Amino acid sequence: MPSKPNNSESPEEARRLRLGVELELIAEQLRSLARAQDRLHDLYEAVLSRDVDLSVVLQLIVDTAMELVGARYGALGVLDENGQHLAQFITAGLSEQERADLAEVESPRGRGLLGHLISHPQSLRVDDIAAHPESSGFPPGHPRLRTLLGAAITTRGKIYGDLYVAERRDGRRFDDHDEALIVALAGAAGLAIDDARLYEQTRLDAEQFQRLLLPRLPDLHPFDAAAAYRPASTPGHIGGDWYDALLVPGHACAAVIGDVVGHDLQAAAAMAQVRNMLRALLYDQRTPPSAVLTRLDRALQAVTDQPVTTACLACIEPARLGAWTLRWSTAGHPPPLLLAPDGQARYLRAEPDLPLGVDTAQARTDHTHPVPGGSTLIFFTDGLFEHPAHSVETGLERLAALVTEHAALCLQDLVQALADHHPSDGHDDMALLALRTPRA
Repeated sequence: MPSKPNNSESPEEARRLRLGVELELIAEQLRSLARAQDRLHDLYEAVLSRDVDLSVVLQLIVDTAMELVGARYGALGVLDENGQHLAQFITAGLSEQERADLAEVESPRGRGLLGHLISHPQSLRVDDIAAHPESSGFPPGHPRLRTLLGAAITTRGKIYGDLYVAERRDGRRFDDHDEALIVALAGAAGLAIDDARLYEQTRLDAEQFQRLLLPRLPDLHPFDAAAAYRPASTPGHIGGDWYDALLVPGHACAAVIGDVVGHDLQAAAAMAQVRNMLRALLYDQRTPPSAVLTRLDRALQAVTDQPVTTACLACIEPARLGAWTLRWSTAGHPPPLLLAPDGQARYLRAEPDLPLGVDTAQARTDHTHPVPGGSTLIFFTDGLFEHPAHSVETGLERLAALVTEHAALCLQDLVQALADHHPSDGHDDMALLALRTPRA
């Protein structure tokens, strides 16, 4: 038979039992806080490495806040750049039916109590939302809430938004301990948002810097030319892809496409050094592409800490009336693609030499191929065709098929179509240059 409760417990023993229960509750809260800290730390590191989107971290902060204080609902509002209205509102705890009821309701803009937190960036604890003087009620379909706990998300004196929880599951009011937890989590959200925005501004500045380094193609008459550059879709990925073209002695046109190893500002700056040095070597010279690349490699080794660079340097020279000869040298770069006047595309494959910056003692070779008038030569970097889901050859085949599909377009539209519909996964920057020889 079950034992009967011991009614002979002394007041001292009763106090010890209550104290044990309270200590166990505190210990469980501390364990929950430690688990939450580990999750936040891991995701915060992921944000810094750009492997996880900021919204994922903010959602976790809301979920963690609800878990730690035992709340039924949670939300996090991110202010716009002007700091006046909520540009992003992340919610948690809503049932499928509640979300459906709110589907047609406009997202909160920061009025009522939410606006109070924006204009008064301090923690706010409300035991009766309806009775608060700044309460503006709830939209149709919104759950009726009574208690609210919120804290401003601030970093370095700037307000980024607010973190909210509502309705403890045990029906009790939020207390000082709950408030301390929400304030701490709001601080973590502030750091994540601040770092993400600083990083995004840095990325935009770097991308603009890289675009400024790329040349505007000069008038290459009688040749037609078009080029495109697209940054990587991967956040923080600043590449060293570049292209250039210029007329050289002998009624010829020189073209180059290259890719400096690396995905940062150093790679972009190195790209500018390589391009400018190559221009100087090409200007007023009649040396073959292999000799130019050899001199470039030696010069770079002598005067710079140049990273490894792949490049393809080509020269389109007149052969006979209405026909041309392509002479090129490849430093570890993908082959040029020839689009014939009949719309057929084929790669001009040749054994590539070593990339620049590897071994200046290695000899470089030239390759030649006839080019009919009205043909298009396309030079590109590997960001245009590489994809982790298929082989390099598959990517090149798909690129050639895309060129054939759009062969009838004018040159600028052809380049645009290749940049828009490329077979790569977009996680590397890409550059492409197209030159069309004049017809007879």
